[in-house]
Amino acid sequence: MKSMKTTSNKQSGPQWWLCWFMGIVILLAGGWAYRHFAPAWVGTGQTIINLPVPLSEFPDQVGQWQGSERQIASVTESYMRRNFADDYFSKRFTNKTHNQWADLYVVYCASRPSAIKGHRPRVCYVNSGWIHDSTETSEFTTLSGTRVPCLVHRFHKPPPSYVEYVVMNFYIVSGQLTNSEDEISRMVGRNPNSDGDPAKYVSQVQVSSTLETNVRAAAADLVDMVLYYLPDENGLVHADLGAPIDPNAQ
Repeated sequence: MKSMKTTSNKQSGPQWWLCWFMGIVILLAGGWAYRHFAPAWVGTGQTIINLPVPLSEFPDQVGQWQGSERQIASVTESYMRRNFADDYFSKRFTNKTHNQWADLYVVYCASRPSAIKGHRPRVCYVNSGWIHDSTETSEFTTLSGTRVPCLVHRFHKPPPSYVEYVVMNFYIVSGQLTNSEDEISRMVGRNPNSDGDPAKYVSQVQVSSTLETNVRAAAADLVDMVLYYLPDENGLVHADLGAPIDPNAQ
């Protein structure tokens, strides 16, 4: 028994040293890998995937709607960049003929498509002090006849600044329209867009105002133009192709 114990100790000595050495190697390799590859997963240092035509070129005049840029707070813009927003814009459109106004916000995520979930209204508005009242599924039809499934959210600000707000939003997943956040993960997964393909993306569109009638009117008139700037199911961007479209069409 004593002899067996001695033999066992002699064998375990080198094995222990080898395990310790391999552990140090794995630890160092893991640290190197994190420093080099983590930026692609946490939103810093990852290459932005650009649209063929940037959303900044979205027109200010669409039919009877006149738009103007809305200033995005620096803290909000920083949050958007951390959550893989590759392109976005925010404009307020006014229809003087019908005395209506609505805000149009579009965000495009391609470098990490699934990160769009960080931009949904029930996250952004609540974090900005709004109180969520309700959400319901709905749909609307654009001027071209496209039926768009959407969600209609209602928020309000607490007293003394009591304001009610209606936010309609939907998603475009590589050219397909949906109001389901579960569809996003199923269709694009959770991994980064390592191919840099601008047609593999998720975009969210929000149309908001104090009145739902304003929201629906603006969505019907403006969303065709939004789709004109984003890749369709075949990966084609009609704004880049110069496809005919009249931004002033009624």
